[in-house]
Amino acid sequence: MTATTSRAAPSADQVSIFGRLVEYKYIVAAVLVSALFLDILDTTIVNVALPTLGRHFGAGSTEWVVVGYTLSLAVFIPASGWLGDRVGTKRIFLFAFAMFLGASALCGAAQSINQLIAFRVLQGVGGGMLTPVGLAMMFRVFPPAERARVSTLMMIPTLAAPALGPVIGGFLVTNAGWRWIFYVNVPVGLIAFVVGLKLLREHSEPDCGPFDVAGFVLSGAGLASFVYALSQGPRDGWTSPQVLLFGAAGIAMLVAMVRVETRKAHPMLTLSLLRDRMFRNSNIVSAFSIASFLGLLFVLPAYLQSLRGLSAQASGLATFPQAIGVGCSTFIAGALYKRVGPRRLIFVGLFLSSLTIFAFYWLTLDTSLWWIRGLMLLRGFCMGFAFVPMQASSYATIAPTDNGRASSIFSTQRQVAISIAVAILGTILAHYVVLGADGLAVDRSGALDGFHITFLVAAGLALVGSLSALFIRDKDAAATMAMR
Repeated sequence: MTATTSRAAPSADQVSIFGRLVEYKYIVAAVLVSALFLDILDTTIVNVALPTLGRHFGAGSTEWVVVGYTLSLAVFIPASGWLGDRVGTKRIFLFAFAMFLGASALCGAAQSINQLIAFRVLQGVGGGMLTPVGLAMMFRVFPPAERARVSTLMMIPTLAAPALGPVIGGFLVTNAGWRWIFYVNVPVGLIAFVVGLKLLREHSEPDCGPFDVAGFVLSGAGLASFVYALSQGPRDGWTSPQVLLFGAAGIAMLVAMVRVETRKAHPMLTLSLLRDRMFRNSNIVSAFSIASFLGLLFVLPAYLQSLRGLSAQASGLATFPQAIGVGCSTFIAGALYKRVGPRRLIFVGLFLSSLTIFAFYWLTLDTSLWWIRGLMLLRGFCMGFAFVPMQASSYATIAPTDNGRASSIFSTQRQVAISIAVAILGTILAHYVVLGADGLAVDRSGALDGFHITFLVAAGLALVGSLSALFIRDKDAAATMAMR
């Protein structure tokens, strides 16, 4: 598969592309970054098209286009680690990628809202397995001493994609039609898929044990029920019988899952990995930081559109400077990591980010958009200093054989944290913001008070994350700080 025209034959750590030798680990990084960018982009790009979808299909259940995708992620993320270890990381990654791309094409061709929801569920199956399996592949080929460098690459899909989603989505909906928010995945993804098919290498863990049916059912059903309750609570009310039923059932199944999984020799979710101090503390910090990061991206577009009357595309352009800030700081953070260590970088990054978010409390109904863009630029710059060392150090003390299971836990934690943050912020907005027929808030002054509260909550989440970072020990991440 890697026949070469170069004079030197490729080594075990190299592959030949058009006669040029490239280190294999960078092939893995390129394929993974491409796949994750499309996967994460879909979490925000669809939101701007929901009003258009409602008008096109004449349906009021367009939120299920988002909820169905989220629930599917929750079901299949926990199982992805075992599947990658047992079947092989290349097979599962390419299967997940192919399902994601195929479902994207089906979503674009959907003829009814029910078809679109069903295809979004299929898309979530692929998306749910991409991240954990891809991260396991990444951390197996990059030694600990190089993870700070590769973490700067991971920031491209992790932080830039959510910021670009509203911009790209607004442009496509306005100029090409809503179907292209799904079709755009296919040509870009096919290139990465073909490269992965030809050049990625297979890896499996023969001692991963049998499939844990009880763990799969309890984790998948429990997470799906819990996430569903969180997504419906802000709209239907937290005392709604449906919300209470699914919430209670989800919590009960998750408690049972913990009890079952901690007593099995080969569990679906290896919760014993959380006994590792570095991995446990990084998961705690990650939960608060990602909740704050995506929580503000959930709230700010609503402020810009429902209070300020901006279009989806204009709103996306106002939040986009955050991606520029992240891009500037990630390379600086990667260079500082080996000298400073994760503890101080994460603390300072999240603490300054919390102060920046707190400044949003003083937004008014006519605050300059350039002021908002400046705050987003500064916020992105601060968050880059937190996310790069967090990504680099999280798996520092995890054995290579456990990378797949650790990635499942890490991805599950992030999904739950995002769902909880959006539920809290959505509940606050539902209490204060009532939209009129024109899509604007009826009581703009009262709605502004609600947005101020959500900004304080997002700032508080970042502040708690920064304080949690003080429990990280640089000596636990020593392997990733060693000079190459």
